[in-house]
Amino acid sequence: MTRAKLSDYLAEELQINRFRDYCPNGVQVEGREQIKRIVTGVTASLALLEKAVHLKADAILVHHGYFWRGEDMRVIGQKHKRLKLLLEHDISLFAYHFPLDMHAQLGNNAQLAQQLSLLPKARFGEDDLGWIGIAEDASLRTVGQLVAQIEARLGRKPLLIGDPEQLVAKIAWCTGAAQNMLDQAISAGASVYLSGEISEPTVHLARESGVAYLACGHHATERYGIQALGQHLAEKFGLAHHFVDIDNPV
Repeated sequence: MTRAKLSDYLAEELQINRFRDYCPNGVQVEGREQIKRIVTGVTASLALLEKAVHLKADAILVHHGYFWRGEDMRVIGQKHKRLKLLLEHDISLFAYHFPLDMHAQLGNNAQLAQQLSLLPKARFGEDDLGWIGIAEDASLRTVGQLVAQIEARLGRKPLLIGDPEQLVAKIAWCTGAAQNMLDQAISAGASVYLSGEISEPTVHLARESGVAYLACGHHATERYGIQALGQHLAEKFGLAHHFVDIDNPV
């Protein structure tokens, strides 16, 4: 398929014009016009680009791309190295930030719910970015059991702020750097809130509110949306798809 057709399809499917975001969503770097092989990954790091070159990708799709609001606009240093590699190999870069978080089936929050067997019941926060629901398994009763499930499913132990013996009722979640949504999760009636990252004020708010907080890893919680998107495109358009997981401890 053509780069333009893929771009148009993703713009409509992910409703990119709906969001006020910190970066441009869609094609960030133009490569060759015809796309037959795509590589997906969480972040457009140099390591991901190099792997895509090795896999002979025509396009790379990521959640975290380039040209973030407030960043240095000069094409120097690592930005120069990354862009040079893309341009030299004529590879397109597509990036989708909030639109990929939000999609009801392919998005990061939807896919994390599938990974952790959570049943969404409602949304909360600006643009309904946060999700809230219950555990699919009724035998999952305590925060400690939820911690164990997350560790088993995501491959890393989350940082818990709270009592592992606390009972689980409503579970709220938002992937990535959404620790500042804890207060909104509390207002939505959550007994547990899980996200990717944590910050110093989050600890105090969790302790004072009695709502358990689980920091599960920014990268770890956002591996699944981009994979689902790539697989969707492969099935719909007959594209070859490779997901590349560049490990990140954050």
